[in-house]
Amino acid sequence: MIPPASDFWQVGLVPVPIGSLLEPAVLRAFRDRTVWLPDPGSWRYLADPFGIQRGDTTHVFVEAFDYRTKHAVIEHHEFGAGLAWRNKSVVLARPFHLSYPYMVEDGGEIFMIPESHRAGEIALYRAKDFPRQWIRETVLLPGVPGAEASLLKHEGRWWMFFTIVGAKARDQRELHVAHAESLMGPWRLHPQNPIIDNRAGGRPGGTPFIGPDGRVTLPVQDCSRTYGGAIRFVRFTALSPDRISFEHGSAQLTGDMISSSHQEGCHTLAQCGNLTLIDTKRIERSWGRYAINLRRGIARLGRKAFDGPA
Repeated sequence: MIPPASDFWQVGLVPVPIGSLLEPAVLRAFRDRTVWLPDPGSWRYLADPFGIQRGDTTHVFVEAFDYRTKHAVIEHHEFGAGLAWRNKSVVLARPFHLSYPYMVEDGGEIFMIPESHRAGEIALYRAKDFPRQWIRETVLLPGVPGAEASLLKHEGRWWMFFTIVGAKARDQRELHVAHAESLMGPWRLHPQNPIIDNRAGGRPGGTPFIGPDGRVTLPVQDCSRTYGGAIRFVRFTALSPDRISFEHGSAQLTGDMISSSHQEGCHTLAQCGNLTLIDTKRIERSWGRYAINLRRGIARLGRKAFDGPA
């Protein structure tokens, strides 16, 4: 028998703007200058980094996942001058799984759009006291079990790129688009959805940006070999409420380009001022995963017995 596999992600800060990474050689060149977040400990990982810079402070928000609970919260990591790590804290937790804390600034305020597909919605949170206090402001797309919602304001209109969680791993292959005149909506689904249906580059993987050719460019995940195996880029040659056309670029970013320990995946590329945030993964096979699953199952049964019949 082969031990079960577990994905473990790590998050890094690359001191180069996101557009520069359209050339994979640039990522390799910054391998030794990348700053990595601290190891979160046994059976935990950090992934899906997004951030904001304020003066000499860099705020990084990540999914903090624990295999022992099979649950994730949003964690904040603070870096000072010279990207010296300062501290961390949990800033958003819900009864359901949270990940992909996409950051948006609009009207002088800071917002977060964490993945919350288990709540069946794409919701917007506002910073009441940045960076540690967040309130649920509104729902952008109700009734949509969306994931990896990535937003961009382009030519006076807001665009949202996302996938939908469903049967047959559709979240690993489908790209959907919505648009709105205001961040608060109303948001409208594009008539061409899904724009892409391809495991090699449908699931969003970070911050949309304007490429050197002036086109909107979206990092997407290549899940053809493994979940989050690599980052590719989709370049939109037309982006309007009536028509979307695109091209898949040939560039591909992989974990081995930047990490010596986590070489088997790369699935987030996020702009953070003059930095780019990235995550890479290693796959670990261990019988310990069975023990963790067993303990979690026993704890769940114990909670049900304690609660008693409804």
